[in-house]
Amino acid sequence: SGRRNYAGAPERSLRLSISPKHRILLPKATIPMTTFRLLLVCAVSVLITAFHFADDDFINRLIAKVSAYHLHLPTEKVYLQTDRDTYLPGETIWLSGSLFDGATHLADSVSAVLYVELIDTKSRRRTLYGQFRATDGHAPGQLSLPDSLPGGTYRLRAYTGWMRNFSPDYFFTKDLLVLNPKATATGGASAISTQKTTKNTSPDIQFLPEGGQLVAGLPGRVAIKSVGPNGRGTDIEGFLLNARNDTITGFNTSWLGMGTLNITPEAGQTYTAVVLQPNRAPIRIKLPDTQPVGYGLSVDNLSNAANIRAYILSNKPGATGELTLVAQTRGRLVQVAKVPAGRLRVMVSLPRIAFPEGVAHLTLFDETKKPICERLVFVDHNNRLTVNLKAAKTTVKPREKITINLTATDSAGQPVRGAFALAVTDDNQIATPDTNGVSLPNYLLLSSDLTGNIEQPGAYFDTRDLNRKQRLDVLLMTQGWRRFRWADVLADSLTPPKYVVETGLSLTGRVTRQGTQRSVGKANLTFMFTRRDSTRAFLMGETNDAGEFAAYDLDLTDTTSLLIQAVRNKNDRILSISLDQLLNPGIITIAPVPMNPVQFEADDLAEFIRRTNEYLELERQIRRNKGEILLDAVTVKAKRVEKSDPRKIYSNPDATVKFDNLNTAGAISVFDVIRGRVPGVQVTGNGFTASVQIRGAANFSGVIEPLFVLDGVSSTKETVSSIPVNDIDYVDVLKGASASIYGSQGAGGVIVVMTKRGSPNADIATVEADGVLVAKLPGFAPVREFYAPRYDQPKPEHIRPDYRTTLHWQPLVLTDASGKATVTFYASDAPTRLNILAEGATADGKPGAGRAMVKVE
Repeated sequence: SGRRNYAGAPERSLRLSISPKHRILLPKATIPMTTFRLLLVCAVSVLITAFHFADDDFINRLIAKVSAYHLHLPTEKVYLQTDRDTYLPGETIWLSGSLFDGATHLADSVSAVLYVELIDTKSRRRTLYGQFRATDGHAPGQLSLPDSLPGGTYRLRAYTGWMRNFSPDYFFTKDLLVLNPKATATGGASAISTQKTTKNTSPDIQFLPEGGQLVAGLPGRVAIKSVGPNGRGTDIEGFLLNARNDTITGFNTSWLGMGTLNITPEAGQTYTAVVLQPNRAPIRIKLPDTQPVGYGLSVDNLSNAANIRAYILSNKPGATGELTLVAQTRGRLVQVAKVPAGRLRVMVSLPRIAFPEGVAHLTLFDETKKPICERLVFVDHNNRLTVNLKAAKTTVKPREKITINLTATDSAGQPVRGAFALAVTDDNQIATPDTNGVSLPNYLLLSSDLTGNIEQPGAYFDTRDLNRKQRLDVLLMTQGWRRFRWADVLADSLTPPKYVVETGLSLTGRVTRQGTQRSVGKANLTFMFTRRDSTRAFLMGETNDAGEFAAYDLDLTDTTSLLIQAVRNKNDRILSISLDQLLNPGIITIAPVPMNPVQFEADDLAEFIRRTNEYLELERQIRRNKGEILLDAVTVKAKRVEKSDPRKIYSNPDATVKFDNLNTAGAISVFDVIRGRVPGVQVTGNGFTASVQIRGAANFSGVIEPLFVLDGVSSTKETVSSIPVNDIDYVDVLKGASASIYGSQGAGGVIVVMTKRGSPNADIATVEADGVLVAKLPGFAPVREFYAPRYDQPKPEHIRPDYRTTLHWQPLVLTDASGKATVTFYASDAPTRLNILAEGATADGKPGAGRAMVKVE
């Protein structure tokens, strides 16, 4: 099923079951939660057995450390498919999120919350934010762009709560373009670009020795990476000089600014690359210093189909001890080899079949057990899905029904069950999709394990390109691996994770002394959630000794009003409450956006904007009407009916005490106010220690205490007594038969406390009081249904022209046991070509993507 097992428990927690949808409230603390897939535990056990060397403490310790690290800090991956990449203000970005286990790529069925942000790349501030419910690794949703959103490039970012324990480099990112509808283009073609031009026109050039270092006398390769000021790879040429200004070799790049040069460095020499520029002075770049003694690592991943050949080179002929070569993929140890340190040249063959598909990481440890050389390679088993999209008719008429048959098969041609998202867009209204751009297969297997921007990742998976393997090999010499650092893995202790795996929404915060940041120690907390439908839920608990608190596994939908009340030492409310979820993220660190101008003909751009605005107005009207027919104005004459309080399940109480400034003067608790004001209600004691009995409520066991209800929810005497009397609207008392509506719980009568904040007419977000925090919080974003007209069912709005940019969006298409699924939709009025894209994966992590085209004429 892909479900992880969890070991360990919070150091200190308090579990409550006050509301079935809000199950856990515990003090915020460092939680040593460890998570791991059961399948991976079995795999590690096998690897430990295979690599167990009775006389090699280092290898055994290394295996134990790697296993412990990934048991303690497993990784997750997120991929986000959108209906397209170009939008206008006011449009909707339709999303489909896929969650995967980082090591095995199994569908992640543990994390249940997907966070999505839209970031303005100019200001680097968050523009839009959404929380989407993930079920079995699938999270559909949408972001609605404001009508006033400025045009420009925006970065879409997605992650889970657990992924916040790692660098934001792990988050999924995708760049979207929002066109300015007021933009005017004059004459010919218009290039829409939002990046500022820079005065610096020189490329950023790096020379990266294979394995990480140049060593005197050891032949090796140096990778070259050249990035232009627009963020894209730019090809260069030049030559290499030594310290005597002798030309050693020439070099050039031939693919997206990447290439290699060969060199055997001499001891004591320095090397300078001279990059030639047309009509400008050459650029001189010093290569890394040459190490006088050491080891080199060179890898041949191309010439042999069965094995990866790793060459370990040395200029230390008299060295004693052993070198250790470790191969791992996504943190899973695959193979370990031991090599005598005194050998000048050793070839190690690593069977390719032993590696999982994807980026593999080779590390050479020297005789002192320090990592000294590293190299990335890609292992391609072609174990991906073939997703075939076939239209029943390749040419259709406007508004004609279109049927798409989706078939998913594995590498052996066998049908598979899978989950896919499918988008259909008008080819004439958006930029032609980049077939070499980011897709689920190339992101999951390549980009998600590398640092930096990967330009045209799809090209490395295009089997028609005979040079793709050589280009991919050079790419992996220029890109860093980002899944872990050996220093962290081999550390004596592991840093506890700050964030937990979320099976629901979380609230975390802190209680301090008002006006200071000083902790007040433990404080009692009451949470009240008011949903948009006026229903309410309550939570109660306490902070830890540092005043921190956390509520987990919350099930909140849409915008929810929240009230948190903190009380310390019975009646100490001079407190302040801060909530982490209310903190503004401020400036967000993001990588520079590569310039990628989108070309539109001037007339086409104006027509696209006009048609899109027409469709937006139609969609708004349909949403306002909610599919109903608007009637002419009518006048209704009748008596006003007073609204009943939705918090009540009874009709009329036996007695009511309305709280006002007169009867609450000097009162400490609610019981001080009702004392003597309700016949048959006996209150003994004062303040918070008062006890209450409704006359006649007794049985053979003695006095029965009444049931206490707070704003319609069953509560306790301690809770209602802690509520400030100024916050109470009124109290209802039910006796005898009136209380029977509460069943056996009401055998002792019922005291119902109704607060002003809980009133259906009150807005708790406007309430300010000591020890109280009120806020409106986003819950799970409701998933809207994509609107697409059905022209087989005549409707009044069908008289309008139909020039939709996105004709169909289906975030979840499931193939059956025969690997098949069928999708239907209708063409618009535009004579055009329709781009159809489906992306998805199987439950065991095999990804796939497919494209098709349908012509409308």
